[in-house]
Amino acid sequence: MAESIHLLIVDDEDALRTVMAERLTDAGFQVTEAASGEQALEKLERFAFDVLVSDLRLPGIDGREVLAAAIQRYPGIIGIVVTGYGTVKDAVDAIKRGASDFISKPFQFEELLHVLESALEQRRLRSENAYLRQQLEQRDGLPGVVGRSLPMRDLCQMIETVAPSGATVLITGETGTGKEVVARAIHQTSPRRQQRFVALNCSAIPENLLEAELFGHARGAFTGAVATRQGRLEQADRGTLFLDEVGTMSMQLQQKLLRVLQEREFERVGENRTIKVDVRVLAATNSDLLKMVSEGTFREDLYYRLNVIPLTLPPLRDRKEDVPLLVQHFIRKVTTRDGHPADAPEVMVSQDAMRRLMAYVWPGNVRQLENAVERALILRGTRPQVDVTDLPPEVQSVPVEAAPTLDLPDDGVDLPSLIARVERDLISRALTRTDGNRADAARLLGLKRTTLVEKLKRMPDLAQ
Repeated sequence: MAESIHLLIVDDEDALRTVMAERLTDAGFQVTEAASGEQALEKLERFAFDVLVSDLRLPGIDGREVLAAAIQRYPGIIGIVVTGYGTVKDAVDAIKRGASDFISKPFQFEELLHVLESALEQRRLRSENAYLRQQLEQRDGLPGVVGRSLPMRDLCQMIETVAPSGATVLITGETGTGKEVVARAIHQTSPRRQQRFVALNCSAIPENLLEAELFGHARGAFTGAVATRQGRLEQADRGTLFLDEVGTMSMQLQQKLLRVLQEREFERVGENRTIKVDVRVLAATNSDLLKMVSEGTFREDLYYRLNVIPLTLPPLRDRKEDVPLLVQHFIRKVTTRDGHPADAPEVMVSQDAMRRLMAYVWPGNVRQLENAVERALILRGTRPQVDVTDLPPEVQSVPVEAAPTLDLPDDGVDLPSLIARVERDLISRALTRTDGNRADAARLLGLKRTTLVEKLKRMPDLAQ
């Protein structure tokens, strides 16, 4: 086989699944097994398989649901349904759900191999993606916020909770995680959504001009002030003011901002007249403001005024299962911006390219991913899909491994020791992801905090 084809086989009959996996491996496929629909969905969240071969009748989540979820996440995946209950109705239903073909048990392996080879040869673009359409176009109240991972579900729930209030929100996260996108989502789901959303990047304006940009100025207030001008605060009256990189403000300007938050009033630069405003302030930073407070570079009283509602955005490396959704979102964004016809076939991404996009760590987060997608769309030229060669060099070279599976050696395993190692690894990852916050780590692990504390007593190096 010219290229490595990653195949996920789903069947609750252990003996049949094992034989099929062995034969398919011998035929050159990279095979991963799942004994249930639930296991299959977990593996599909973590890895972009080329082919799904699934039994139709499974306990719990059945093959139809697995097929639908796979195609919704990866429009380019090939789905083959295998069942012992083959009827015309089942076949039609499977095809309607996006299956490439349908095989009835019992069957000869050569028949399955022929179906797989034919489907691979005839792989074509799919123009419909109902799941992405729902996520990207019909997500009520949260425009631009893309993701179905646990961190993003928690974030969206928090946004929906705090948006109706007038509370000040402090949005933190690494550069490129989408802090302004979240701020806009809060505004657009708040009672102020009919009014203006005004953004000001405090780090992008020289310090000597930032005060006038925020508060406005009177004519003649300084050299070049040839006319009276409204500042961002007045422009945002009755709406929302978003202050990005608020940690770069001088101490003097911090004092003036504190007064606005307390009194809802200010003066333009060069004027004594007090102006009242009704504005909701959302602030963002990628700096550690508490550390700046302890160092004396950020006012403690302002910190607590801004941090009424804290929101922390997860880095992209902690929600890689959202990468396929983000990729399709950016493809639609770029093609719409560049004026592609509405009825043009949707641009697809090869599964090999998607695997590398999901495996890369993305130090620049969502912003870096968006730039990579735009680059890939340009370099693909007139080809119908994005391939690995269109990706940035650092993404092309990232190693890709299939979702890990556990084998049972002939001589058996030390199960208690294996379970202990897995438990230790998951606890370590949870603590790393939550910056050592035990309550949050316990939530990720589905444990009570006291249970996690007891486990950590047996792992003194992790408990530090």
